[in-house]
Amino acid sequence: MDRDRRNFIKFSSLLASISLFKFGNVWAEQATKESAEKNHLEAMKRYKSLTGGKKLKIGMLVYPGMFLQDLVGPLAVFESLMNRDIHLIWKNKQVVANEKKEHKCLIPVTPTTTFDECPKKLDVLFVPGGVPGTFTMMEDKEVLDFLIEQGKTARYVTSVCTGSLILGAAGLLKGYKATSHWATLDVLAELGAIPTKSRVVIDRNRITGGGVTAGIDFGLKIVSMLRSEDYAKAVQLYLEYNPEPPFDSGTPEKAPAIVNQFLDDMFAGMKETAKQTAKRARKLRRF
Repeated sequence: MDRDRRNFIKFSSLLASISLFKFGNVWAEQATKESAEKNHLEAMKRYKSLTGGKKLKIGMLVYPGMFLQDLVGPLAVFESLMNRDIHLIWKNKQVVANEKKEHKCLIPVTPTTTFDECPKKLDVLFVPGGVPGTFTMMEDKEVLDFLIEQGKTARYVTSVCTGSLILGAAGLLKGYKATSHWATLDVLAELGAIPTKSRVVIDRNRITGGGVTAGIDFGLKIVSMLRSEDYAKAVQLYLEYNPEPPFDSGTPEKAPAIVNQFLDDMFAGMKETAKQTAKRARKLRRF
């Protein structure tokens, strides 16, 4: 056997091995996927008392300048639900920057649904917070009109952090107890709401969460209301949500004086902007 022929046989064998390896991987991946889907469906049938019910429609507003964690915390919880459709909603489907332009958007968010395409009668209408985006949204007629219209039929009208100021600017919290980030909690009064200091506040079909990380607690509470408490506990375990913060300074009451002073000084201008924006929004909407 000549050298070229031997090399050809070796090369052919190598190609065959690679092909079998690739095919094997594809087969294994497909088998794993099918197995996971089968287990998923079987679990839904076996635990129908936990997972049963109609398909849920969850609409989450996204907008330039929002705080990413305000969105991602509840989103992680909602994505853990079975039998649901989640819509990330904006005016168009162009990428939304979650921070100021000068900070550069490291994790862009792509809307999946426009205001016009968004389904009606949502089970959850959700608004995240984030400065400075919140202030812009509080005076954006298109955004507020969308929230007002969807708020008429949504099963739950909800927010996290300063997202409650946007709901308030739309007149959707008038006469309702609500919370916000601790720095803007008092501003809710300017919008006709009843400021309530709590991690999650529920008043009829209005559910609001406190600042940023409260979004996970908020999401779990909503899951318990949409499905069941046991299902919410299953989601909590799935996410391994068992926080052990290294410091006990997550509220102004717990934080050291120097920390409170630092943030008070830093937020002084923001608080005044929030208050003045709320006054303009209330006057414009006449509520």
